[in-house]
Amino acid sequence: MVAQRGDLECCVRCGGPTAAGRLARRHLLQAAVRPSVAGSPAQPGPAAGQTPDPGALSGGLRPADPAVFTGTVLDISPQIIILCCPDGERRIALRPGVSVWRGRLANPTALEGGDMVVVRTLPGQRSVADRIWANAGRVTGVIMERDRESMLIDEGRTARRQAVLIPPHAMGRLQVRFPRLEPGYLVDVIGLRGPGFLEALVPATSQPAYRVGEAPARAPVRGHPPPRIGGSAVWHEPAGHADDEGVRYPAIDPETACREQALAGSACPRLPYLSVGSLLRVRNECTGTARVLRVSGCTATAQLFCDRCVTCGTSPRGRIADLPMASFVAMGGDLERGCFNATVSLGALLPETPSRAAGQP
Repeated sequence: MVAQRGDLECCVRCGGPTAAGRLARRHLLQAAVRPSVAGSPAQPGPAAGQTPDPGALSGGLRPADPAVFTGTVLDISPQIIILCCPDGERRIALRPGVSVWRGRLANPTALEGGDMVVVRTLPGQRSVADRIWANAGRVTGVIMERDRESMLIDEGRTARRQAVLIPPHAMGRLQVRFPRLEPGYLVDVIGLRGPGFLEALVPATSQPAYRVGEAPARAPVRGHPPPRIGGSAVWHEPAGHADDEGVRYPAIDPETACREQALAGSACPRLPYLSVGSLLRVRNECTGTARVLRVSGCTATAQLFCDRCVTCGTSPRGRIADLPMASFVAMGGDLERGCFNATVSLGALLPETPSRAAGQP
């Protein structure tokens, strides 16, 4: 019999080698899914000559870190939410007081069947929801057309123009940060995604004072950029599997034939050119979470926002990484805030070749 204190020695001794083998296998499985603790055997590293996985280099997203799931709500109750995810149906328990954002903070009862949600689970508990965002969307770009209640936004060559509706109750809040909602000016708004439009509710930053064609000229480049650069990380709605797994970077080398058009103006801060496929280590300075991601494409409009993120303290000026929403949430970001203070590391992960700063001949 098993003693009340949970000792399994008698069970193993009486069960013979078969039970002992099963118990040993159980210990191996537990060691594989639980983070190592003091006194436990060290986990084996990669074999000699084997290329380490980028996730292993990052030092982030360990088994105890929160998991993130995206999908469509199939059913919702006070205790559980059922999602249709890309890998199948998933049931996630709702802890008491779970936070839900659906244009504003609300209770889980505000969720409806068909809502597109991003769910961040509790650290180490992949089946218990910590925070949920429903139908969240973002539009960042140049205002092309404007009427009384809507705008048409150009996000660049690689994206279709976005229709943005401004409800009357949100107009005052948006104009505090974006006083010039006129063609030629930049805008960055967060809200609820509808069929073919975004209902803008939250200003993601403050509007630059100049038209996009009047951005200040870039300062001349001297010396080499530092291997670690501080700024802010923002998020976007993913546009495919490759983009969902990577990070958009503001300074793509023109020789790689990036389809996005580089915009004239002040890149703040000055970033070295990278190619699509390069490795970039992104660290959330608010949570300490870091990931190594592959550069998946361009984010030309980020060059024109010399803003700061104030999620925890004040970041240096400039946007240095544009993450898909799931990666942004997994690294501790909150979608309604729009950014987190970040650092990107280049030298330790990129090929040891001289890097050119953006705009340097």
